[in-house]
Amino acid sequence: MPLDPSIAALLEGVNAAPRTRIADADPAVLREGERHSNALVAPKTPLEVGGVEDGTVPGPAGPVPVRVYRPAGEGPAPTVVFFHGGGWVVGDLDTHDHVARRLCGGLRAVVVAVHYRRLPENPFPAAFDDCLAAARRVADRIDAYGGRRDRLAVAGDSAGAALAASVALAFRDAGQPLAAQLLAYPATDRTGAGYPSHAENAEGYLLTREDLRDLTEMLLGGDRTAGEDFRACPLRAAGHAGVAPALIGTAAYDPLRDKGLAYADALKDAGVEVFVRDYDGLVHGFLNMFAVSPAAEAAVTEMIKELQALLR
Repeated sequence: MPLDPSIAALLEGVNAAPRTRIADADPAVLREGERHSNALVAPKTPLEVGGVEDGTVPGPAGPVPVRVYRPAGEGPAPTVVFFHGGGWVVGDLDTHDHVARRLCGGLRAVVVAVHYRRLPENPFPAAFDDCLAAARRVADRIDAYGGRRDRLAVAGDSAGAALAASVALAFRDAGQPLAAQLLAYPATDRTGAGYPSHAENAEGYLLTREDLRDLTEMLLGGDRTAGEDFRACPLRAAGHAGVAPALIGTAAYDPLRDKGLAYADALKDAGVEVFVRDYDGLVHGFLNMFAVSPAAEAAVTEMIKELQALLR
């Protein structure tokens, strides 16, 4: 199926501009570019929710910034801990503010968005450590957040989805229950070998194969053994049985497509309940594009509906 026309038009402008290789770029410049790009696809007026509050939770290296979104209305609600994408390097609470608002309103759930420490200033596993600490804090104080102890989920996109998957595995290992995990185009493995989408979608679809190579080198820091660590590569966990039910959405024109599908297969093989959809016409990052792409809007709507079913 061809690209969604709205996304094709967006890519035309992106691909006409000169690209800076991640390995050669100043992280501050990359982060500013990411904020600008997301501002272009976000709704012009912020989606309304019941309330938004910035704060922190204790982390292993100091306070971890969070932003808590509360739905309109009274009474207990499910709670979703959300980890933003950005290749472990870019992305923040502002780049994904519209995503968190959409999840909050669509799910009628409390969303706790987490801003973890990023590469390259904070080597692996700093991001994972922050995300796990934040999720455990929310779980331990669920009454102060959503109030439904049996309806806690984790969610994320891209690197954030990989972090969510790794946190779900850590919760499983600790005997802490989770109701669900939402993983949008998760980066579940660090190698590109054996994944046709790496070659099929290597160039021209926002995220490139070269980007993935640079981000992998940055994440692993030359330590190849980290590539077998579930905190960096949830697909490489020793086992997946008993992990929370998963909702996995991938994009047909994404080099990460097959890694997300491989993770869905691994969970299914382990007996985990999985809803998986590879969305035609879409590219990496579609979770942020619902305001400018009808196909992305339809995909996000379906993913929210499926997650809502797990949080009832």
